[in-house]
Amino acid sequence: MSQTPPPPPSPEQTHRFPCQQCGADYRFDPGNGTLTCDHCGHVTAMEENDTPTIRELDFRKALNDQLPAQEIEETRVTQCPNCAAEVAFDAAAHSTECPFCATPVVADTGTHRHIKPRAVLPFALSERQAHKEMTQWLGRLWFAPNGLKEYARKGRKMNGIYVPYWTYDADTKTKYTGQRGTIYFVTETVMVDGKRQQRQVQKIRWTPVSGRVARFFDDVLVLASRALPKRYTDALTPWDLSHLRPYSPEFLAGFAAEGYTVQLDEGYDEARHIMDGIIERDIRFDIGGDRQQIHQMSTKVSDVTFKHILLPVWLAAYKYRGKTYRFVVNGQSGKVQGERPWSAWKITFAVLLGLTAAGIIGFLIAQNQ
Repeated sequence: MSQTPPPPPSPEQTHRFPCQQCGADYRFDPGNGTLTCDHCGHVTAMEENDTPTIRELDFRKALNDQLPAQEIEETRVTQCPNCAAEVAFDAAAHSTECPFCATPVVADTGTHRHIKPRAVLPFALSERQAHKEMTQWLGRLWFAPNGLKEYARKGRKMNGIYVPYWTYDADTKTKYTGQRGTIYFVTETVMVDGKRQQRQVQKIRWTPVSGRVARFFDDVLVLASRALPKRYTDALTPWDLSHLRPYSPEFLAGFAAEGYTVQLDEGYDEARHIMDGIIERDIRFDIGGDRQQIHQMSTKVSDVTFKHILLPVWLAAYKYRGKTYRFVVNGQSGKVQGERPWSAWKITFAVLLGLTAAGIIGFLIAQNQ
């Protein structure tokens, strides 16, 4: 029997925490896991969460709009006109710069009704540490323009963003049919230059097989954002999800949070693709032998649950000579990815240097001959 969808919650939930001493805003300090006031330096401990376990949510109920009302929230967001990122704003902010592409944006009155985050992976790196990692990464790119490197070294502010992800759990049981290949060798006689010679020729003997494999998938991770190229965020892995904490707005103090733009069912389709690849690997292992062929596989999926989680990313978007370069830093491990800039004159110089070296080597060889 279907249930009535939950009523919408109160809009414009804000994550502001006034300092107990001066009234300015606290921010979450990744270094010691406390709330710190940048204005007066006051530090206060984080409140302990009464529910230390991170509970999964039922996937089918979510698709049918049957989640409890407390699992849904509305936040004030605006969409970047350039990269389409949906960034949650503090109620006091009216204009800012998109952290994903450095485009100026003005906060509107729109709200984003969505499933609440169940967990958050707190920032472990401070902005200074993230900037150091990015600068070192740029320094290893010899063909990057010097002007961009210098621009980055000047210490322009980086943006700490909690990026939305889905995780999926599922129990799977798969039937399959296929063939197991066993390699063997036969001796053949061939004629070489009018002489008979023997050689070993590889053959494969195929045997029909069928069977079943089962696997429980835990926390299959899927990016729920379209603001950054997926090749960057995928390259930030691995994430150590054992450090996930039950969601608390204190972790967002001083940081921005992006609303998810990949819907729950879309994320599940990608998760199934990931699962199918692992199941296929399990089947090949189960078939055994030297070669494997899979003719058919039928998977039954049950007990699907999910979580909406937030993972920490430091972003820098630099506009250099009319082009925007974006860099992302894993806020847990410090791994860096980004758009690789190229310096035309450095490439030209390297090519000319290579041609000159080749000419000198050719001249010396000619002289020796």
